[in-house]
Amino acid sequence: MGTDLMKLATRQAMMRKFAQPMAFMQQTKNFSLSFLYEDSLPDFCKKSMYHLGLICFLIMGLYSCGMTSSGSSGMLPLKIGTNVTPIREIKPKQNNQAIVYIQGKVEKQAPLMKQQAYQINDSTGKIWVVTNQTGLEEGAQVVIKGKVRYQSIPLAGQELGEVYIEEE
Repeated sequence: MGTDLMKLATRQAMMRKFAQPMAFMQQTKNFSLSFLYEDSLPDFCKKSMYHLGLICFLIMGLYSCGMTSSGSSGMLPLKIGTNVTPIREIKPKQNNQAIVYIQGKVEKQAPLMKQQAYQINDSTGKIWVVTNQTGLEEGAQVVIKGKVRYQSIPLAGQELGEVYIEEE
């Protein structure tokens, strides 16, 4: 009996504490969609809002399901806000440790002692990437973030150095 009274008292205290926020939430819920059901809006406005919502929903559905023709990744090639650097713009400068993002297709792979090296090709050029990732298959589309490195190879008075990227 004492437990039931305690539960009842707790419930009443909770109801009093949250009565005002609950009433506000109910009013907001009723207000937010009430304009769709009132006669104050013409039918063409209601239909326009319905169609706009439906179009947005369908576009998001197509994007999330990967119904695109952009290759094996299934994602739209969005470049909004990304800083993908074309490979041809990565210059062979010594002590250059800039961080870049590259996007391209894996063409070759070479196993190293504790790492892997992958040759990445975009439409502008090719570059080797040294990474701890394993399992990237040839032909896979990848986006890699890494530091630009330069390995000097002096040979017979000529500089045959190579630029590569070390993934972060």
